[in-house]
Amino acid sequence: MNIIKKLEWRYAVKKFNADALVTDEKVALLKEAFNLTATSYGLQPLKLVVVKNKDIQQQLVPSSYNQPQVAQASHVLVLCIEKEIDATYITNYFKRVQEVRGTSSTILDPFKEQLIQSFKTKTKEEVVQWAVNQAYLVLGNLLTVCAAEDIDACPMEGFIPSEYDKVLGLANLNVASVLVLPIGYRADDDMFSTFKKVRKETVDCVIEIA
Repeated sequence: MNIIKKLEWRYAVKKFNADALVTDEKVALLKEAFNLTATSYGLQPLKLVVVKNKDIQQQLVPSSYNQPQVAQASHVLVLCIEKEIDATYITNYFKRVQEVRGTSSTILDPFKEQLIQSFKTKTKEEVVQWAVNQAYLVLGNLLTVCAAEDIDACPMEGFIPSEYDKVLGLANLNVASVLVLPIGYRADDDMFSTFKKVRKETVDCVIEIA
């Protein structure tokens, strides 16, 4: 696989083939890619909501500024942030580290306490922004994995999070939507699929320090 060719192939789909569905196996792969994405401190302050119900997708269209891709897509992936990143959340992360790696508390506790104190000094807005930054890391990774797997996608910031949260019942899960990624397969008549990709020359956006 030539990953550069795959990235040249991908674009933000404007019209999906509503009859072409992403297989369960491919969706499972994207779930794993979501879970394996790097996040700050490894804290994973995110949840992935996978929507594959056409009625619900249609309900989300008005909250997506009437972008039809949300209804046409095979699935809609909604990236969400955890609403509470507190001492309990951080402590649970370090318990997981111990379960997986068997690392002793003697080694982990100083770092755990440091993180707890660090997050205590942050405002709620700062913690939210930190979590949103992690969601963008995940979005970039999912776009690359989609391209590698020949899955089309359309990354979206243009939606109304509060309305998504209401339709999907996210308040009950203590998470909030921040990004949307409809996935599927491009329609044959999506004219944007034939457009040349517009990017700066690589030499103009890379600074090399030898």
